[in-house]
Amino acid sequence: MQTRKKISSVLMMVALSLVSVKATAQRLNMPAPSPLETVNQHFGLGEVKIEYSRPGVKDRTIFGDVVPYGKVWRTGANATTKITFTDDVQLEGHDVKAGTYGLYTVPNKDAWDIMLYSDLDLGGNVADYKKENEILRFSVKRIQLPLKIETLTMNLGKVTPTSATLELMWENTYIGIKITTDIDAKVMKNIEESMASDKPAYFQAATYYYDNNKDLKQALTWIDKAVAESPKAFYMMLMKAKIEYKLGDKKAGEASAQKTIELSKEAQNNDYVALAEKLMAANK
Repeated sequence: MQTRKKISSVLMMVALSLVSVKATAQRLNMPAPSPLETVNQHFGLGEVKIEYSRPGVKDRTIFGDVVPYGKVWRTGANATTKITFTDDVQLEGHDVKAGTYGLYTVPNKDAWDIMLYSDLDLGGNVADYKKENEILRFSVKRIQLPLKIETLTMNLGKVTPTSATLELMWENTYIGIKITTDIDAKVMKNIEESMASDKPAYFQAATYYYDNNKDLKQALTWIDKAVAESPKAFYMMLMKAKIEYKLGDKKAGEASAQKTIELSKEAQNNDYVALAEKLMAANK
């Protein structure tokens, strides 16, 4: 009987040890082979967000081998690569509604098919890829890079108020997808509502009109009101000079540029002193 008790005690200790080892193993923290990356970019009046995992080349041949030509690829590792647009956009001229999509591709030597996919849980199980779940498919040219990109990299480049390029780079491949957005109607409506409010955004409205080649006389009216409200704002005075020069009134433009220099020196802002001097030099 005593022997049985000893055996039971030993077995219990072994079991507890195994549980302890298992618990210790579960706490082990290891770096992910293909770490998750999230890219957020303000764009137009909204935002673009990319969520993807980043595998490495690791002395392998990627395209045409690890990632076969002519077959659907998850465009990353681990879970589905996702792209979110908080506002309506166009991808290579194709309309895309605001929302979150899976980003799948079909790599080839000279061009890639780019697909937006509605199923966000498919991941790398591309054998179950269904054409009917495609929201959009189009083709873009592949560009050969002169250098090797070790880790899959995606980002938004060439960002302007109305356009950007979704860039994918890995191994010796570059894929660029142009994203555009039409924000003019929305901005013009915002300006109209602002002008009807108690505190119109005169400076912002004038700047938008100047940057987008709209009614410069209206822009001048607004910038004059902005300057009247903030007479020490050297950056507003510089915009006034730009508008006047663009209207062809060099005398008024030079006077406003000189005033910008005076206000900038008073505020100890040498950057705007230099900007005003360059503006005058360019309009001699």
